Amino acid sequence: MKPIRFFNREISWLRFNERVLEEAENADHPLLERVKFMSIFHSNLDEFFMIRVSGLQEQVESGVTEPSRDGLTPREQLRLIRDRVIELRARAWQCFDEELIPALKDAGIRILSFNELTDRQREHLSAYFQHSVFPILTPQAVDAAHPFPHISNLSLNVIIVVESADGTPRFARVKVPQILPRLIRVPLDGTKAGRRKERDAQFIWLEDLIAANLGELFPGMRVLGYYPFRVIRDADIEIREDEADDLLQGIERVLRRRRFGSVAQLEVHSSIPDGIEEWLITKLRTPSRDCYRSDGALGLSSLMELTELDRPDLKFKPYRPRLPGRLTGTDDIFAAIRSQDVLLHHPFDTFEPVVDFVTTAAHDPNVLAIKQTIYRVGSQSPVVAALQEAVESGKQVAAIVELKARFDEENNLVWARSLEAAGVHVVYSDIRLKVHCKLLMVVRREGDVVRRYIHLGTGNYNARTAQMYTDFGLFTCDPEIADDVSLL
Repeated sequence: MKPIRFFNREISWLRFNERVLEEAENADHPLLERVKFMSIFHSNLDEFFMIRVSGLQEQVESGVTEPSRDGLTPREQLRLIRDRVIELRARAWQCFDEELIPALKDAGIRILSFNELTDRQREHLSAYFQHSVFPILTPQAVDAAHPFPHISNLSLNVIIVVESADGTPRFARVKVPQILPRLIRVPLDGTKAGRRKERDAQFIWLEDLIAANLGELFPGMRVLGYYPFRVIRDADIEIREDEADDLLQGIERVLRRRRFGSVAQLEVHSSIPDGIEEWLITKLRTPSRDCYRSDGALGLSSLMELTELDRPDLKFKPYRPRLPGRLTGTDDIFAAIRSQDVLLHHPFDTFEPVVDFVTTAAHDPNVLAIKQTIYRVGSQSPVVAALQEAVESGKQVAAIVELKARFDEENNLVWARSLEAAGVHVVYSDIRLKVHCKLLMVVRREGDVVRRYIHLGTGNYNARTAQMYTDFGLFTCDPEIADDVSLL
């Protein structure tokens, strides 16, 4: 078929993320919801480089010149992606700087520069820096005796140029600690702008606080320059065939290798001198085409921190999901399912019946066995906790755990080991396949009959994301469906 009939996959994805940006630009949305969409736009873009762009870069490095179905070679796709990303980032910054920042200020929420702080606020932040930030920071010199350090994926860093006592300029690197909030809360000071409202909030970027205290990090030296940068690395690391004999250990090795993936993107502040930018490019061994300049703060996915403010007036009205009529007024979920199949439409229908289903089964003396697939259940899962309780109640419990859930591998490793320690029979997917189906089967004795109750879903068994993502779930005890699930 002619290439003109096909959309390019990567450009199509960027159009999807543009629609996320459009939500941030939509003045009809509550303000903090727009901020949330701005954060999601940048987070999505980071993952796009870690997975999709890094794959194209590998193809170019391997000499692949064959075009995809849309007629574009890997090199041509990278060129188009760069042009589109520069355009979208400029548009995102314009929205943030010219629309969101002024609107936040009008709502009593301000991100301040250090120069805007009052003396009392600076005194407070100086104490915070000494007690909470300074002990964590580790300045690293970069010279002939100290090689350029490894820059971890998604970390925010600062290159500092200092003048030593003998007048020689020297380079140093400071990593902005990810363990601390990126936006540091500043105490309100009524002496500068009159009486403050209780709901007002002021912040300063963590890297700006560090910049204001560089004298503490480099005593006796004059700071000549301070330039933030970020690195995004290839995170699409596959398990090699020689690791397939032990999937758990293979996944652990993949997670370690991911920290050292090749550089997919270098992001620098537009104030950086060309010479220092070229020095960074050389040290990171990345082509100049993979370097992007930004006019404002780097890594704006951190804006998600603002959405934790208790400002319901700046957010969507909370939605209360309904309980399906079939399950209303009954405390016997098994009887409800026997009488008729129950279809759930999340997030409009509550996810609670799913949690109640497995929790009830865990403690029901008539339940013989529970079997379930585990994919992305989150860090604190009531569903997995119920499986562990079921084992303690003497039931046969089996779980198929998909370890290859991208960026959720570590959580799944923890759950897999926790389930095994509790006595759950844990099965892992084939190295060549990814188990993405969501199945839950409860085997129950009812008199002389052994009945199988099934939950099928399009969404993960994750009580948190079920409040946001649109998915379907079906409760049934239909024998034909139960046979299919049993065969799996």
